Amino acid sequence: MNDKILKRLKFLEIFLFFLIFIEVIHVCYSLFFNMEKDLYFDGVNAIDKNSNYYVTVGSNNSNVNHYEKAKVSAYDSKRNKKFEKLYNVGYNSAFFGVAFDDDDIIAVGNYEKTADEHSNLQRRALIVKYNMSGEIIFQKDFQILDNSKFTNIYIVDDGYLVTGQSVYQNTKIGNKKGGAVLLKYDKDGNILWSKTYGDNKFGCFNDLLVSEGFIYTVGINKGNSVICKFDMEGNLCGYDDYNSGTDFGFNSIVVLNDKLYVSSSKRNGSRNFAVIVMYDFDCNYINEVLFNSKNDTCYNRLMIDSHGYIVAIGTVSVKGDFSNKMMDGFHYGGIIGKYKANLEKISVVTYEYNQNDLFTDIINNNGEYLVVGHSLYNDVYLSKFIRYSEALKVLDVES
Repeated sequence: MNDKILKRLKFLEIFLFFLIFIEVIHVCYSLFFNMEKDLYFDGVNAIDKNSNYYVTVGSNNSNVNHYEKAKVSAYDSKRNKKFEKLYNVGYNSAFFGVAFDDDDIIAVGNYEKTADEHSNLQRRALIVKYNMSGEIIFQKDFQILDNSKFTNIYIVDDGYLVTGQSVYQNTKIGNKKGGAVLLKYDKDGNILWSKTYGDNKFGCFNDLLVSEGFIYTVGINKGNSVICKFDMEGNLCGYDDYNSGTDFGFNSIVVLNDKLYVSSSKRNGSRNFAVIVMYDFDCNYINEVLFNSKNDTCYNRLMIDSHGYIVAIGTVSVKGDFSNKMMDGFHYGGIIGKYKANLEKISVVTYEYNQNDLFTDIINNNGEYLVVGHSLYNDVYLSKFIRYSEALKVLDVES
């Protein structure tokens, strides 16, 4: 075979390779964007209960335009749905935190109010108060910088304490005050005071509680997880920066006896490990415990059960090829763990029944643990309730 024929064959081989390569890119592009366009989701981000009812908040996109709409759902004591309401103001929206104030419901999150905000993917923080008929008592938004959200709420006698963030979008810079936010509202939705903390590009508070006459918040600032102590007027009294090596930040805080416990994920070598960190009331670090797993893990939420044990829920990433539409090649499972006050592990179990199982919140439930979240079923995300025994055994699952 002469050189001319060899060159032609070589050229043909290269041409066919690039043709196939371009076709593969086209197929992957089509699969990914069709998935994003057609994917239906109905997720739960938080739950609370009083003596008569349960309430959950989250979002879904069950509408003609496939906008994400903040959702609040109320249930009776047997978890029969009493009402479900979508927040249909503006464009995309979501609720991230919820609490009962007697029989009223306070939900917090964010939304795109105007067409410009929708076009620029900018959201305002949002607080909405509902009665038990699902009617809105008041609705208020809050914004210092481009992107704002409220993450959680804590009920006090004379109002509502709310955490979140208000930060610059993308690469925008400036010297206007922003970052993590802590606000106090009165019972009518009027702001009594507001405070900012940290960097106005990345600062965020994810959770809060009140103990010993002080407000404690947890979140992230400049790449470090952070816990802060404020007096009841919002004045900063102390803090600690915790270098976790991840971008998760502290995301939950509980109090047990005379200690504070916070949760997140910590980088150790090549993996991220779910972590619970113990602090005293002056934000001094005491101790921590990592959940040792072969895969990346993170604790998303903590709870103290009726026996004084710390119960944590979170996420574990599992390598796999569950769907050719999942471009990163990963799926996720839930984890639930139980610890003593000294952070000695009692048990940690995983929940991996679907392509993706994400645990978002947990409450005590008459001697059991009730976990909420959402799972992926054949390209459809559906919210779910999972009842666990105190021995961390699944009792039943409701979608």
